[in-house]
Amino acid sequence: MDRVGLIQMTSGANPEENLAYIEQQVAVLAEQGAIWVITPENAVVFGSRHDYYRHAEPLDSGEIQAKLSNMAKRYQVWLVIGSFPIQRQSDVTTTLLVYNNAGELMANYDKLHMFDVDVADSHQRYRESETFLPGNEIVSLETPFAHLGLTICYDVRFPQLYSELAKQGANVMVVPAAFTAVTGQAHWQPLLTARAIETQSWIVAVNQTGVHLGGRQTWGHSMVISPWGDVIARLDDAPSNLLVELDLQAVTEIRATMPVMTHNRFDSRIKI
Repeated sequence: MDRVGLIQMTSGANPEENLAYIEQQVAVLAEQGAIWVITPENAVVFGSRHDYYRHAEPLDSGEIQAKLSNMAKRYQVWLVIGSFPIQRQSDVTTTLLVYNNAGELMANYDKLHMFDVDVADSHQRYRESETFLPGNEIVSLETPFAHLGLTICYDVRFPQLYSELAKQGANVMVVPAAFTAVTGQAHWQPLLTARAIETQSWIVAVNQTGVHLGGRQTWGHSMVISPWGDVIARLDDAPSNLLVELDLQAVTEIRATMPVMTHNRFDSRIKI
């Protein structure tokens, strides 16, 4: 069994405060037997453009990333940081980081799809492309416990990404997020369920929750969904943690009895 710990939190602009909460939760989940732990998007820094640029570090370098590495090593867990601002020459990406239980950076994924949307909430205007450079690579990672497909938040609205990750062999799709309360109430669970059923994969979705800098409000309701589309466990809208066991044999069995990927006639090699 693959035992994963989810950390739902209300991050702010101060990395030290966020790191303290993450470490507190990692310690609890590691004590309970978590093999890997995942945080939401913007877990370490959740603020303004100025905050992201001020705290951004080169990949696999800098004080904050050293603390994340040491945390994974200290508690002997694989640590998935939902996103962190990474310096890329003159630009910054919002990047998912995966550390193994020795504290080594094993993978990084730059968010592909920027949340440039108008929402009927107090924040109203969201323009991630004014802060972050979008990524250009699809990334999955084979680990001792699962083959992870790496995605971030708004990516969940683009099923082609998840299909490609499944083709790469991913059997667990991670969705760290900072889904707004308005869009979350309407679309969070339906989108996650659809991605689980389409790819016949586990979905591990961990969201920010509460009110953040500038009045931005996030939805919470982190959850784990089976490859059949069942919600196995979920949180409400309070900061908390969740420990869930994933049966990866379920992926193998469902993909064998209903081999959707081999039935797909929209593969680029097939002319219809």
